[in-house]
Amino acid sequence: MKLILVESPTKSKTLTRFLGKDYKVLSTKGHIRDLPQKKLGVDTDNNFKPKYVTPKRQKKTIKKLKEELSDAEKVILSTDPDREGEAISWHLKEALSIEDYERVSFHEITKEAILNALDNPRKIDQNLVNAQQARRVLDRLVGYKLSPLLWKKIYRDFSLSAGRVQSVALRLVAEREKEIRAFDPVTYWLIYAHLKKEDPFRARLIKIDGEKISKPGITEKEIFENIKKDLENDVAYKIDDIRKSEKKRSPYPPYTTSSLQQGASIRLNYSSKYTMRLAQTLYEKGLITYHRTDSFNLSKSSKATAKKIITDKWGDKYYKSRNFKSKGRTQEAHEAIRPTNPQKESIKGKKQEKKIYDLIRRRFLASQMSSAVIERKKVDVKAGKYLLRASGQKIVFDGFMKAYPIKMKEQSLPELSTGDSLDLEKLETQEKETSPPARYSEASLIKELEKNDIGRPSTYAPTLATIQSRNYVEKIKKKLHATDIGIVVSNLLINHFPDIVDMDFTAKMEKKLDKVAEGKEDWQKMIKDFYEPFIEKVKEKEESLDKQNVLKETDEDCPDCKKGKLVIKLGRNGKFKACSNFPDCEYTEPMEEEKEEVKKMKKEFGPKTCSECGSDMNLKQGRYGMFWGCSNYPDCKNTERLEKETGIKCPKCDEGIIVKKATRKGKIFWGCNNYPKCKFGTNYKPTGERCPECDSIVIEKKGEKVCLDKKCEYKK
Repeated sequence: MKLILVESPTKSKTLTRFLGKDYKVLSTKGHIRDLPQKKLGVDTDNNFKPKYVTPKRQKKTIKKLKEELSDAEKVILSTDPDREGEAISWHLKEALSIEDYERVSFHEITKEAILNALDNPRKIDQNLVNAQQARRVLDRLVGYKLSPLLWKKIYRDFSLSAGRVQSVALRLVAEREKEIRAFDPVTYWLIYAHLKKEDPFRARLIKIDGEKISKPGITEKEIFENIKKDLENDVAYKIDDIRKSEKKRSPYPPYTTSSLQQGASIRLNYSSKYTMRLAQTLYEKGLITYHRTDSFNLSKSSKATAKKIITDKWGDKYYKSRNFKSKGRTQEAHEAIRPTNPQKESIKGKKQEKKIYDLIRRRFLASQMSSAVIERKKVDVKAGKYLLRASGQKIVFDGFMKAYPIKMKEQSLPELSTGDSLDLEKLETQEKETSPPARYSEASLIKELEKNDIGRPSTYAPTLATIQSRNYVEKIKKKLHATDIGIVVSNLLINHFPDIVDMDFTAKMEKKLDKVAEGKEDWQKMIKDFYEPFIEKVKEKEESLDKQNVLKETDEDCPDCKKGKLVIKLGRNGKFKACSNFPDCEYTEPMEEEKEEVKKMKKEFGPKTCSECGSDMNLKQGRYGMFWGCSNYPDCKNTERLEKETGIKCPKCDEGIIVKKATRKGKIFWGCNNYPKCKFGTNYKPTGERCPECDSIVIEKKGEKVCLDKKCEYKK
């Protein structure tokens, strides 16, 4: 029996389908060795040797694998085809003491690819392993040496952390946030004329006396009023020029890791982390090629299949063979992300998996299709010394858009001729303000990181997840907003560790890791060159840096010592006011918005009496949100959760009672008091009534009483 070792149970099941009884495929269930969670795990005095440990959850897996090894005639390591996959194979070899083995890899889980890989085994590429080790050690040193400094110099909260790629991503979001906060809007005016010969159209003022109106528009009100009067008076409107042109719009290349994350974010509103989880499942089921890649290459057979699908479905005019040039620095996976069998239009699985598969398939087909042809028309209208322009466009040939639709506003203009006189129906004016720079979305931040060679395809999703889980960044309506703590952390790193958050420096580190992967650079020397000046700076800043948690100084005098001014500081529970004479004066008070939040929550949930001593309960802010604390503290240390019973029986478990609750950020919702046994929850207020059609509960939603069960159409 030949034993094949892979990472996941799903991948194991897929390989088993393709292989005969001579093979047994087992899953390692992820990494079987890693650096320890609560220790540095790197011997900085012994050439940065990593100290790997086996997680507790993997002890049984190791035992089972060792038992299976004793009966195996051959061991085949078949982990993913990238640096991390190579490292997992190496860890398996080391942890299980495997001497005789074969290493195989494939970029798609199909019978043909698997059999081809089994016919061409190799040994573990130690250069790829070293590159992965170098990245892991580098990130561990930065995180474990820099994070404690944040705890000391901002406030003691172990959720604060710094990281090599994460800190650059945070800097981009934080600096954009500072630009937005400092932005001073400018008022400007736009002028449109609604004109008509036979059919009406609209033209915008673009020139005065042959001079273009500079962006964003007319910024002086007096000039705007004079122009408006001129255009409303007896000025003749005539067609000055008509220009038509055709423009070809080429299709996008097939998806890479980063462009898939961007596409799923824009089109499906999926986070990058969730997108990669879905893509991982599709790959392991054998439905798509390997999903961690920055290559645009497509195999000859896949392009031939694409040609057949396109010509059969839409005709020869829609097909065009295309090759896309990849970046010089590409991932070890040598193909773009595509379906393994493009003939398969739909798949079985969760609806989210189906959507991602459909997106990948459409993009793949579109990459081998003809360009779309757009007809554009510009009509210039002369009105005395003023020139106005109307623009129209329409799709003449949809080309690749047949497979991969793109939103494009079509606007038609009436048939006109040069010299035609026009009637003014009305003059439309718009008063606007300039907008600040747009906040990053997950898609645009990934695009910016990729453009500057920050990180690798596999690092984008965890990086974005980390800066959000650390509360440095929060996503509001798809946009990334830097929090106060995120800005404070970013400022500290920019001011005192500029290399860590410098994009050029981080990109150079990525290039060095690539050289390690190619066997052109020693990974331990690379780490040493970085670590020695870095750790010296950390030690120096531990001595010289004061607390960095002051956000703003106010003009308010301290009501306690009468000497200092109040400053706004940042603490574990958010912003608060404190005396600038600290530690001589320890006066603090909550911010006004915090006071209002407490008042709001007291109104929603209070008042409350302590169940142990009968004293009044005070509403307090903790690390995980608001809670009730006894006013008799420290004599009585009773605390209670912030919730209020509604008396309505839970429709899910039929045992618990629905209670009113608040999230960590103060958002009200209703859930079962049997949590976590029962995870029922709703953002809408239950009325206490039962649905007469399905017996679920009735909720208040947008002023109406509706059934909570989405399948039920009851409404009152």
